Amino acid sequence: MFENLSDRLSQSLRNISGRGRLTEDNIKDTLREVRMALLEADVALPVVKEFISKVKERALGVEVNKNLNPGQVFVKIVQAELEAAMGEANTPLNLATQPPAVMMMAGLQGAGKTTSVGKLARFLKEKHKKKVLVVSADVYRPAAIAQLERLAAEVEVEFFPSNIEQKPVAIATAAIDYARKKFIDVVLVDTAGRLAIDEAMMAEIKALHAAIKPIETLFVVDAMTGQDAANTARAFGEALPLTGVILTKVDGDARGGAALSIRHITGQPIKFLGVGEKNDALEPFHPDRIASRILGMGDVLSLIEQVESKVDREKAEKVASKVMKSGKFSLEDFRDQLQQMRSMGGMMGLMDKLPGMGQMAGKMQGQMDDKVTVRMEAIINSMTRQEREHPDIIKGSRKRRIAAGSGVQVQDVNRMLKQFTQMQKMMKKMKGGGMAKMMRQMGGKMPPGMFPGR
Repeated sequence: MFENLSDRLSQSLRNISGRGRLTEDNIKDTLREVRMALLEADVALPVVKEFISKVKERALGVEVNKNLNPGQVFVKIVQAELEAAMGEANTPLNLATQPPAVMMMAGLQGAGKTTSVGKLARFLKEKHKKKVLVVSADVYRPAAIAQLERLAAEVEVEFFPSNIEQKPVAIATAAIDYARKKFIDVVLVDTAGRLAIDEAMMAEIKALHAAIKPIETLFVVDAMTGQDAANTARAFGEALPLTGVILTKVDGDARGGAALSIRHITGQPIKFLGVGEKNDALEPFHPDRIASRILGMGDVLSLIEQVESKVDREKAEKVASKVMKSGKFSLEDFRDQLQQMRSMGGMMGLMDKLPGMGQMAGKMQGQMDDKVTVRMEAIINSMTRQEREHPDIIKGSRKRRIAAGSGVQVQDVNRMLKQFTQMQKMMKKMKGGGMAKMMRQMGGKMPPGMFPGR
C-alpha cells in the first residue's frame, strides 16, 4: 500500500532546496508535486486542498534548526499533516460496557465484511483475551452464513446459527440473549452487503442498529475502490452513527487514497487495516506509523510487534547464535527464515516497514512474494538432509531429482540456490560484529529526515 504515493512524495521532498528558512519560492514547486502525488493516489479533492493549505501555512517562514536542513524540516511538516489527516493516533475498539459488547459490521457487497468479522474475532480473542460470538444477519446470501461458520471454526470462536427464513433483527437479538446467558464478552454481527443507493436495505440496517444498539458500528470498505470508498463512507455515515472504519484489501492497493480521505469525509477513525487473506491479516491502524511509511521512513514499531507475536524466538536465537559464532547458515535455516518471513506478511510486507526500503519493495514485486517463497520451501523440502547441510554437492542429477520432486524446473532450483548463497554471504558478515558495520553502511541509504544532522 502507498507505493505510488511514497515514490512520488520521496522524489518531491528530495528536490526541495533553500537556505536558513523555507520560503514561498522554494516550496512552490514541491507543493505542486505533492498535490499531484495526492491526486494521483486518488485522494479526495477537498482533502488535497486542505492538506496543501495547512502544509504551506506551517512551512512559510519557519526558522530552520541548525541541525536540520530545509528539506528535513519540510518532511517533518508533511509527516505531521499526514498524521493529522488520518487521525493522529490509533483509536482502539470501545469495550467499556456491560458484556456482551455488541459490534455491527456494515458495508457494500464484496467489501470483505464476513472475512473481517473472522479476523476481528481472532484479534479480540488473542489480543484482548475475550470470549467472542459471531452471528450472520445476512439472510440474502446463504453462502455468507456458511462462510462465517467456517471462519468461526478456523479462529476457534463460537458461532450462532441462523438461516434465510429468519429476520435480521430476530437473529441478532437471539444471539445477544444467548451471549448474555453464556457470559460471552463480545458479539460480532455480520450484516448483508448493500448498495448505498438501496433505500430498502439501508432502512433495514437502520432498524437492526436501533434494535441491538451496538457499542461499535464499523464500516467495512475496500481500499481499492479509492475515492469511491470515501463517497460510500459518506452515504453510510448519513444512515448510521458509525464509530470507525475497517479498510480492507490494502495489500492490493498501491495508491492509498482511501486511507487519507475517509477520516476527513466521515469524521470517524480508521481502526483496522485488512492486509491479506489469512485470518490473522488484520492490523490496528496507527496514523503516525502509516505517515512514516508513506514518506519512506518505514514502520519499525509495527515490525517489532509482528516479530514479537509471530516469530519463534527460541529458534531465531538459536540460528543467530550459530551464525554469530561460526558463520554457518544451512538450507534448513534458510527454510525456517522463509516460513517466519511469510508469517509476518512476506518479504514485501517486511520491506515496506523497513526505513528506506519501500521503493525497493516495489522493484522486487513478483520476485519474493508468497508464491515464490512457497516454491522455494518446496524445493528445499525435496532435498535430503545431507543436501540441506552441504548444498555444494547439489549438481546436475541431484538438481533434476529435486526439481521433479518439487514440481518445478531445474532453473528454479538454480535460482533458489543462488538466492541462498547470497543470503549465506550476508549471514557470514554477521560473524564477529559484522552486522553493526552493515547497519552503519545502510545509514547512508536512508531517506531525508531520518537522521537529523546527516
